[in-house]
Amino acid sequence: MSQSSLSAAHDTMMNEFAATPDKYVTALDAAKSIKPGSKVFVGTACATPRALVHALESMDHPPADLELFHFLTTGMVPVVDGVPCSRFRHRCFFVGSDMTELVNTGRAEYVPLSLTQIPPLIQNGRIRADVALVQVSPPDRQGYVSLGVSVDITMAIVRQARRIIAEVNPHMPRTAGDSFLHVDMIEKFVAVDTPLIEYQHEPASDIASSIARYVAEIIEDGSTLQIGLGRIPNETLKFLKNRLDLGIHSDVITDSILDLIDHGVITGRKKTQHPGKIVTSFCMGSRQLYDMVDGNPLFQFRPIEFVANVEAIARNKRMVSLTQAFAIDLTGQVCTDQFQGRFYSGISCQPEFMRGAAMSEGGKPIVCLSSTTEDGKESRIRPTLQAGEGVTIARADVHYVVTEYGIAYLYGKSISERAVALIEVAHPDFRPQLLEEAKRLHFVRAEQKVASSKAYLVEEERHVTLKEGKVVLLRPAGAHDVMAMKEIFYRMSAEDVYTRFFQRLDGLTFAAAQRLCNVNFDTEVAFMATVGTRENEEIIGSACYFLNASTNLAEVAYMIVPEWQATGLGRAMQQRLMEYAKQKGVRGFLAEVLQGNKKMISLAKKACDNVQVSKESGVLEIVMIFD
Repeated sequence: MSQSSLSAAHDTMMNEFAATPDKYVTALDAAKSIKPGSKVFVGTACATPRALVHALESMDHPPADLELFHFLTTGMVPVVDGVPCSRFRHRCFFVGSDMTELVNTGRAEYVPLSLTQIPPLIQNGRIRADVALVQVSPPDRQGYVSLGVSVDITMAIVRQARRIIAEVNPHMPRTAGDSFLHVDMIEKFVAVDTPLIEYQHEPASDIASSIARYVAEIIEDGSTLQIGLGRIPNETLKFLKNRLDLGIHSDVITDSILDLIDHGVITGRKKTQHPGKIVTSFCMGSRQLYDMVDGNPLFQFRPIEFVANVEAIARNKRMVSLTQAFAIDLTGQVCTDQFQGRFYSGISCQPEFMRGAAMSEGGKPIVCLSSTTEDGKESRIRPTLQAGEGVTIARADVHYVVTEYGIAYLYGKSISERAVALIEVAHPDFRPQLLEEAKRLHFVRAEQKVASSKAYLVEEERHVTLKEGKVVLLRPAGAHDVMAMKEIFYRMSAEDVYTRFFQRLDGLTFAAAQRLCNVNFDTEVAFMATVGTRENEEIIGSACYFLNASTNLAEVAYMIVPEWQATGLGRAMQQRLMEYAKQKGVRGFLAEVLQGNKKMISLAKKACDNVQVSKESGVLEIVMIFD
């Protein structure tokens, strides 16, 4: 907004007040009008009415027994000698920077509630607002002011509050949607002319960027995103510039969306709920973001009970919810508002967005967290959550979990499958300890191993097109694929089993299946061939090799289910293994093949120009030397 526009807006405000001079007061006069024992709501985030709160805090004789309650505030609490302090009791629904020290030293109270539960509690009187302190835009010609950048729980509260005192700020945007109040609802006005609080994420660490890249891999064209305030979810948006027609349906938006709007990535064209609109409840960002939302019908600011309604969220196809967590245990229980006994952050609307995304057609609820604490001394993936780490997302609601070491998919999985998948994305330093604890707790089998000490090799994934245009994903195998290996075995014919294992087998033991997929990706390598979505993939084949260090030759083996034989899958898997082996400096492959296995013999001979075949007791030894 230009300076001339600010002046004009301020003049409009003053003209309005001239007609009702009894409503126009100073911040101190407004503070003095608040009665002892009142329950006082304080507006949210970058719309925190700082002048009013500071007036309360600076009074010579403040009202006794005031209780200030709020969601997320910024710059509200006075700091004396570097220590936050307040003369009043506080009850907060989110432990942000204003409240962290006060809550964790017992000087303020944290109320663990989803924000969508607050409006009903206001309506039935369980939460009482004697006074609501808010910040609004100047009134328009019809006498309506806008709550601007923070509608959130504020709209539900001002509709029920006994009194409303509003800071009127010409810097506050007028946001489209359901953000308007008539001046008749407001008892007192305080004119302020201060720039809105600006919010900027701290630069993302290398770990956060690695996690964000993995998360971005999951997000498809046409998805609708809920972002949250976490650094990792916001960092994810940087890796989505090659996506098409993304949409936004989110409790909060930040500057991270601006670049994607400019690049035509966020269009909302594929949204099935409010197509073409960015739906949100509040925003925190820079002046650039505030200028973007000002009077812009692209943005629809709605109360939190509307935005975070589970059914409304689920009506968006391919809904993606991004939640940043502090800790998760091996069963999938997630803590998002507490770490090592200290409260931080809050429940916000994450349960609703997780469930809404889970109910959405093609939806993806994603939990992301760094594998360790910032000092690297403690794993955030626990055998069980610790004392002082409450469950904010139940294990039954968790689908994707992403760390800097890869992606674990938990939904519909057993405790054993969950534990193995989560250990695979834990920091390598903690994997042995986690595995031992999982065995002690009887979460996994005693013979379970986790061979790889690497991050998931997402860069080694390949989509290949086979005969008749069929597309298959060849991805690195892992410890979590053991049961899938057994399923491949039982789908194979008895003759295929015999030609693969050189013996008649009725079953494949856990140890044997583990040998074929639970590999270290140095001397042992395995890839799985899959079709379908990540959430419902079907394993149709496997390829693996085992390196003999003395010869620098790797013995190879393949398994393909009957329906996918003669499709070119064997050739594609062989080429994938060769590509990886050459990167590792492997000299060539060795295959032992029954003389009657013509398909395998033909496949081996096509591997490269230098193929040597020798025969012993009906078994062919085929050596393929790479160029």
